[in-house]
Amino acid sequence: ARSLDKLYNFADCSGLHLIFALNALRRNPNNSWNSSNALSLLKYSASKKYNISWELGNEPNNYRTLMGRSVNGSQLGKDYTQLRSLLQLIRTYSRAHLYGPNIGRPRKNVIAFLEGFMKVAGGTVDAVTWQHYYIDGRVAKVTDFLKTRLLDTLSDQIRKIQKVVNTYTPGKKIWLEGVGMTSAGGMNNLSDSYAAGFLWLNTLGLLASQGIDVVVRHSFLDHGHNHLVDQNFNPLPDYWLSLLYKRLIGPKVLAIHVAGLQRKPRPGRVIRDKLRIYAHCTSYHNHNYVRGSITLYIINLHRSRKKIKLAGTLRDKIVHQYLLQPYGKDGLHSKSVQLNGQPLAMVDDGTLPELKPRPLRAGRTLVIPPLTMSFYVVKNVNALACRYR
Repeated sequence: ARSLDKLYNFADCSGLHLIFALNALRRNPNNSWNSSNALSLLKYSASKKYNISWELGNEPNNYRTLMGRSVNGSQLGKDYTQLRSLLQLIRTYSRAHLYGPNIGRPRKNVIAFLEGFMKVAGGTVDAVTWQHYYIDGRVAKVTDFLKTRLLDTLSDQIRKIQKVVNTYTPGKKIWLEGVGMTSAGGMNNLSDSYAAGFLWLNTLGLLASQGIDVVVRHSFLDHGHNHLVDQNFNPLPDYWLSLLYKRLIGPKVLAIHVAGLQRKPRPGRVIRDKLRIYAHCTSYHNHNYVRGSITLYIINLHRSRKKIKLAGTLRDKIVHQYLLQPYGKDGLHSKSVQLNGQPLAMVDDGTLPELKPRPLRAGRTLVIPPLTMSFYVVKNVNALACRYR
C-alpha cells in the first residue's frame, strides 16, 4: 500500500496517468490466475479514489524462460476476462481502462500467443500493447545507433501486430507500451547517450505515421541505462529530445514529399534513407505558435551536412529552428546536449531552461549539420489540416 501511495502521488503531481500492471504469475493449481491479492489491491486503491488504469503481467511470452511457468495466449485471455469482471464489481473501476497483453517482439511464437489472446479477450482490452527493443544490449556499440537497417526493423513488426489485431478486432487501438534502444536494461554510455536519440526520434515519427498514437518509454529513472534522467535527476539527452517533441509536435501527422532524395537503385543494392523527415501540425498547446503552423523534424545520419529548400506555400514563411547537437568532448557518447549552440541544463531543481528557437528568415535554405536531430516550426502557414483539432 505504501509503495502504491508513493507511485500514485508521483504520477498525480506530475500530471501523469498511472497504468498499474498486476501480477499475472500468482496461479491456481489448474494454472488459472489467482486474483485474491489483486482484489485486495483494487479495493485499497478504490478506497483512496485513485484514478488508475490496469494491466495484467509483463511480457507473458517469456514466463517460461524467466520464471519456469508457462501461460499461453488463450489462458491469459481468460485471465483478462476475469480481471475485467473484477473491475466491474468495484464502482471506482467499473469503467477503468484495461490494456494488454504487453507481449515482446512479434516472433513466430509471440504471434501465436497474441492470436490466442485476441480470440478470447480482444474485445476486453481498450488497447493492445506490445514491446520493442532494437538491439541486444550485450553487443551494442555507438555505431549501431546510426544503422538505417536497424531503424527500419520496427516497421515490419508494426505490420505483424496490426495484421493479427485487425483480424480479430478491426480498428482496435495498438500501443507500443515498452520501447528501449537496447534490451537487457541497455548499456552504460550508449543507450543513455546522445547517439541513442536517433532511434528514439525515428521511433516516434515512424509510429505516428503508421497510426500508433501512444508510446510508453522504458524508463524514467533508475532502471538499466535506457532512462531519461540520471541518478542525480539531471536530464539526459533523450529527456531534452522528448521535451522538445512534446512542446512542438501535435498529434496530427502530415504527408510529406521530398524531391531529390529518391535515387535509382543498383542491382543487389538496397537504398536506405539516411535523411529522415517527418511532419506534423504544431502542438496546439504551444501558445508561441498560432494554429495552422507546421513542425518538421529531421534526422540526419549522414556524416556530411544536407540542405533542404521548403517549397510551395512553405517557401516564404519564417522558420524557427531547434537544432540538437552533443555538448562536450564526448561527441556521440555525450550525456549532455546543446540547443542551437547553447548547452541545456536545469536552472535549479524545479526550473527547466527556456527552449529558445533560432529564427530563420523567410526563404532561407535549411542547413542540416551531420549526425544531428532538429525541429523546424514553419510559422503562420495557415495549413487547413492544422487549423482545427
